[in-house]
Amino acid sequence: MKNTITYVGIDAHKKDLFVAMLAGTQSPVAWTVPNEPNAVRRLLRKLEREAPGPVRACYEAGPCGYALQRQMTTARVSCQVIAPALVPRKPGERVKTNRRDARKLVELLRAGLLTEVRPPTLEEEAVRDLCRARDDAREDLQRCRHRLGKLLLRRGLHYSGRNWTQAHRQWIDSLTWAQPAERVVVEDYLLGLDQIEARLIELDARLTEIAQSDPYREPVAWLRCFRGIDTLTAILILAELHDFRRFQSPRALMAYLGLVPGEDSSGEKHRRGRITRTGNTLVRRLLVETAWHYQHRPAVGVALARRRKGQPGRVIAIADKAQQRLCRRFRKLAAEHKPAPKIVVAIARELAGFLWAALQPAPATVAQRH
Repeated sequence: MKNTITYVGIDAHKKDLFVAMLAGTQSPVAWTVPNEPNAVRRLLRKLEREAPGPVRACYEAGPCGYALQRQMTTARVSCQVIAPALVPRKPGERVKTNRRDARKLVELLRAGLLTEVRPPTLEEEAVRDLCRARDDAREDLQRCRHRLGKLLLRRGLHYSGRNWTQAHRQWIDSLTWAQPAERVVVEDYLLGLDQIEARLIELDARLTEIAQSDPYREPVAWLRCFRGIDTLTAILILAELHDFRRFQSPRALMAYLGLVPGEDSSGEKHRRGRITRTGNTLVRRLLVETAWHYQHRPAVGVALARRRKGQPGRVIAIADKAQQRLCRRFRKLAAEHKPAPKIVVAIARELAGFLWAALQPAPATVAQRH
């Protein structure tokens, strides 16, 4: 009896936790507890008291984050965070309630049909949140620019050069407004732009400091050997993925980033559609943006040569191979008149494989560990 595993499924929400416990061959027992630290501690004591052996609990990843997983993990209780997009669903299932979700989770957990999400450490999560704050500031800057640009467009004001340069800003400042209300609106938009730009400068400085410290210094330097990847892009990728070793193969990383095509095959029919778009959206966008650099012929410019200085030859060789192959593939697909968005997605998928290879430990390092 001491070796009997008790399974627990939790449907976690902001205020309540809907719990279903399954021990042995019995039917799941369900109840509700408040989502509060004291109530979680009481839940842990109840599970350890009633379970004859180890306890395995799980809940779906969501807005509640990993705090519950850290609270629920003890010597006897192991708590997993489950990928919600990969939870099996019956086609004819039309009734969905919190208790049903908890019972479904516990039954699938016992059957071994759930996919676990690797939770980050507190330090990794803090850096990831800083990276996401930086990306939020970038989106805020883009929205603020769009608001001001649309206002100028409605007034019939067009700038002949490139927008959002220093000269463009001087042109906006030189405009005169007949209506006082218009002047107030423009000044408010410009103030918002100045504030967001200051936020970005500060966040970029903090991320650069983190990128130059352990444990990010070495992998950031390796990623900077690739064309189109500098410090900010490298630290954003590393912070979001937080451990490349958890991906057993390049295909696993590509699938996690949602860069692989969906497939609907049955019998002799094989049909592939658009990419799955699952997993991490930010890293997928960064790789797609980087993929545009590989439309140009392979070359090592002054900036890239400076970034590669002092880096391992193994990583540089992988980056050079990526340049050769991805540029060749980009031009081949373009010659076949493939749409540009499809081309960059295909290049981004292969680029993810090269990044995975570059961040793997060197063979000598692996041998020393063993």
